[in-house]
Amino acid sequence: MNDILASLESPDRGHPLVASGDSVKVHLRIVEGDRERVQVFQGVVIRVRGGGNNKNFTVRRLASHGVGVERTFLLRSPRIEKIEVTRHAKVRRAQLYYLRDLRGKAARLKERRG
Repeated sequence: MNDILASLESPDRGHPLVASGDSVKVHLRIVEGDRERVQVFQGVVIRVRGGGNNKNFTVRRLASHGVGVERTFLLRSPRIEKIEVTRHAKVRRAQLYYLRDLRGKAARLKERRG
């Protein structure tokens, strides 16, 4: 039974492992009419859910005028060009929903070394 499930999973696209607290740049393929371009969404991973083909992660960033924007990405989506992890943070919980209420220096996370 497990062999059948494993054969149905899409192949690994070579993305790095993302965890809660990581600062990432997600390069997305955007289709506008007949043109296609790559757009970068940069922010902090506030949650990682699911497993296998259903694994997804949510990235939060601050847009203009301090408005927070969250976007959920399917890890094995063909629309994701690449994922860059810029820094790993030391966090003690899986979902970082408390970051929604913090601004500026209060929203900083300590960097994980080594």
